[in-house]
Amino acid sequence: MTIGYKHNKILIIHGPNLNMLGKREPEIYGSTTLDEINKSLEDLGSKLSLAIETFQSNHEGEIVEKIQQAMGTINGVVINPAAYTHTSVAIRDALLLLDVPIIEIHLSNIYKREPFRHKSMVADIATAQISGLGVIGYSLALKGIASLIE
Repeated sequence: MTIGYKHNKILIIHGPNLNMLGKREPEIYGSTTLDEINKSLEDLGSKLSLAIETFQSNHEGEIVEKIQQAMGTINGVVINPAAYTHTSVAIRDALLLLDVPIIEIHLSNIYKREPFRHKSMVADIATAQISGLGVIGYSLALKGIASLIE
């Protein structure tokens, strides 16, 4: 817990390949790096009196374990499952363990892309979904979580 913050901790999870933001398909995902996104979220979290923990992994099992470890220690989740959005029952099942608001986020509009990207394994269990607003979607998600847990 960061000194000076309320007891509200938000876990931000970034899925596979998001560590390559700024390099990977900038015409789709933009030129902002993951480090820049995380820094922006930490700054916004400070303004909202939220403790922010960020986590990125290219491995499904590591994401599942991070979610399991968060049980009882967090007040909300912002998750960009990335490619696992469309395939991971394991991440979905792990999220079901949590009794906190969950906001699913995507930089691109997954519904305007290839048909296999139109199905999200977590959309129906998420509190909300933000898709297609680029980097600003992360700050909107964090503000949304802050409102939900007030």
